[in-house]
Amino acid sequence: MVRTEKNIFPVKGLRCAACVARMEKILETHDGIYNVSVNLASAKVSIEYDRSLTNPEKIKELVSKSGYELVTDIQKTSGSEETKNANYIQQRNNALFAALLSFPVFILSMFFPSVSFSGEICAILSGITVFYFGRSFFSRAINQIKKGTVSMDTLVALSTSVAYFYSVFNLIFPDFLLSDSGHLYFETAGMIITFILTGRLLEERAKNKTATAIKDLMALQPKTALIEVAGKTQFEIKVENIKEGNIIVVRPGEKIAVDGEVTDGNSYVNESMLSGESVPVSKEKGSKVFAGTINDKGTFKFKATKVGDKTMLSQIISLVEQAQGSKAPVQKLVDKIASFFVPAIISIALLTIAIWVIADPVHGIDKGIISAVAVLVIACPCALGLATPTAIMVGIGKGAEKGILIKNAEALETAKKTDCVVLDKTGTITEGNPDIEKEYWYEDSEINRNILFSLESKSTHPLAQSIISNLAHCDLVDISEFENIPGLGVRALVNGKIYYAGNVEFAVQQGIDKSLLPDDITTSPGSIVIFGSGKDIISVMNITDRIKISSIMAINTLMQKGIDVYMLTGDNNNSAEFIARQAGITSFRSNVLPSEKAEFVRELKAKGKTVAMVGDGINDSIALAEADLSIAMGNGSDIAMDVADITIISSDLNKIPEVISLSSLTVKTIRQNLFWAFIYNIIGIPVAAGVFYPLFGVMLNPMIAGAAMAMSSVSVVTNSLRIKNKT
Repeated sequence: MVRTEKNIFPVKGLRCAACVARMEKILETHDGIYNVSVNLASAKVSIEYDRSLTNPEKIKELVSKSGYELVTDIQKTSGSEETKNANYIQQRNNALFAALLSFPVFILSMFFPSVSFSGEICAILSGITVFYFGRSFFSRAINQIKKGTVSMDTLVALSTSVAYFYSVFNLIFPDFLLSDSGHLYFETAGMIITFILTGRLLEERAKNKTATAIKDLMALQPKTALIEVAGKTQFEIKVENIKEGNIIVVRPGEKIAVDGEVTDGNSYVNESMLSGESVPVSKEKGSKVFAGTINDKGTFKFKATKVGDKTMLSQIISLVEQAQGSKAPVQKLVDKIASFFVPAIISIALLTIAIWVIADPVHGIDKGIISAVAVLVIACPCALGLATPTAIMVGIGKGAEKGILIKNAEALETAKKTDCVVLDKTGTITEGNPDIEKEYWYEDSEINRNILFSLESKSTHPLAQSIISNLAHCDLVDISEFENIPGLGVRALVNGKIYYAGNVEFAVQQGIDKSLLPDDITTSPGSIVIFGSGKDIISVMNITDRIKISSIMAINTLMQKGIDVYMLTGDNNNSAEFIARQAGITSFRSNVLPSEKAEFVRELKAKGKTVAMVGDGINDSIALAEADLSIAMGNGSDIAMDVADITIISSDLNKIPEVISLSSLTVKTIRQNLFWAFIYNIIGIPVAAGVFYPLFGVMLNPMIAGAAMAMSSVSVVTNSLRIKNKT
């Protein structure tokens, strides 16, 4: 069995979709690497690899050979925010000084070309702008050419150097190529660099805003915490030094440092940053608390149970980061196009020169070169590369803010297509905190109660908790050969005798006579749990669970959207019918086993439905895995959450319509971005080549092409940011 490890690494040198496609292709062909996803918007790569065949350092060497740099050093990664800020300041300075130098070149070239030494002054100022403030384009392009690759930097370096050196040649030999004086394009070279640097600066600012979800989540955890030793001494330590079992004191207004369980005191805690719910949650002895949440008024102590990367906050950050780095299916098309985009543009530029020279032997070389420069500049694989990942990053980040954890981009895209939602009952539609309404004991004794308490203590079913609470005074006894049968019940060997607890069907399988059950329990709208041994019924309980008010609202909203809603439950028909009627659900099934839930999902899919399955227990995990879209409620089992594509932290069904709306908006934004990115290139490149010149005598100035190219990427990122304000 292959054991893989998955990591996310920052990458330096990514500039466009062509870079992304090339880097993925190089990594995917390497032994031991199985899944690669490069995200241009976040400048990170997610890699799944086999430790026995490769490691981060080998991967780093492989990436380096392709002209990029993989950051594997943990300290460098943790300090990437400072590095990013320093890079941003340098970008800003380069753009500012490039503008200061290129502006006088533009004025001289456009309005005062006859001034003495105007050409020489422009050559010097433009040279500084292009080769000093634009030096990063050249250094990356040269490095990539050495590695046998090309990128957006190649286009920028090629276009500006052609414009500059062509102008220098015409300045020195004004009559060599043309019958009239040679044209100078120093302002073009300088302004192209200025516009692109400015565009990159604006793009970087916009891209930083797309990643605010991760930053906001990371900012939730405090730097220090107050711990208590031996019930007396209190002192402050760094959060990273907290160990499991430490007792931590939380005062009013403080953030909770790690996950834990309250041991003393009570308060209300604001958990909105994790669940999206604004109402503070009551905390008392035994209550769970989570890192990043904020204590309201009271003071309490809690025992640390999960620290470091095991806390819910850390897991959420990791999940969101991985999800933001994943790719939507539509991105595959973009990657294919990007892989040959830059070579195709260079070919078109060369073809442009050739056509101009053939069409106009006298002035064709001049027009051809300037048109080729415009073609190289206006082509923008950046917009194509940013169209999908920026929208995905904002969409998944917005979901995290609302307490909706989306595992990958494919799930976000699938949610929009959902036309059928299947709901588990207990803990999904209902509150999941059932109470015993009625109970009958045929053989009431301390030992029988202890046996039932011991059986249910090992059960994973939500109903077990109500029985445990009712028998809280009981003691555990030794049991063996314990079995947990999902959808039916539990059984075990106690003192040489088999005891069981489960639903009516399970009890009948063990041999009981169903007619012996009390009528007022079997006809009541609730779940029946029978405790017995062989044919002997020891106790019968009727357990009811209240429906969530939010469930009624959510189901009504889904139906208004034209989505079919079904309810499946392992409970009896009376209980199922009672809850379904309250929820407004007309289609439901009772006494359903886990395998039958999965079969029902398959039946719906066979009818052409796009099915979302919503559940919270182990007995839902098979159906969750079978569905097109699997949604787990946050207070459910870890297995359900591991299988699920989406996790609702607050267990509020109203989040499901929100997921569908968020998906629709994100997919719509991706399509808008891709449409404009493709249309921009499809229209811009022929215009830059001069197709309108024969009709209107108009050519595209490369400066305008540079500005258009710079703004195309900015517009794509800005459009993606609109998701934050529309949801």
